[in-house]
Amino acid sequence: MSVKVLARIGTEKYYTEVTAGKNKIITDEPLDKGGLDKGFNPFELLAASLATCTVATLRMYIDRKGWSVPEIDVEVEMENYPQTKNTIFTRKISYGEALLEAEQLARLHHIADACPVHKMLHGNMEINTLFLEKQEL
Repeated sequence: MSVKVLARIGTEKYYTEVTAGKNKIITDEPLDKGGLDKGFNPFELLAASLATCTVATLRMYIDRKGWSVPEIDVEVEMENYPQTKNTIFTRKISYGEALLEAEQLARLHHIADACPVHKMLHGNMEINTLFLEKQEL
């Protein structure tokens, strides 16, 4: 799967427009970092990627099984420790008022870990950077 995202920042600290295909979001830094807190900061986007991928993966599986689960909540807390280069994600999953059996819950735990973003975060990553001349994007 290939994804292409363009982030563009002007002179307004640190307001950034992010475009992927025909979709657009705004990112910013919090007030205490010099931004105006107009959007998600980069760390929130990373945590949101895991949370949204998890709920979508669980929803697909639950719908395919025909289980009655009207609501799925996934909360992700991410703690970053730059000194040790460690990052800890804590993911809390709730199925609202749904009554699920132990076997179903065990299966859903396995499915949550199979979400593509979870797999990427546990895999090997490589970041290649190219410096382009002018407007080569």
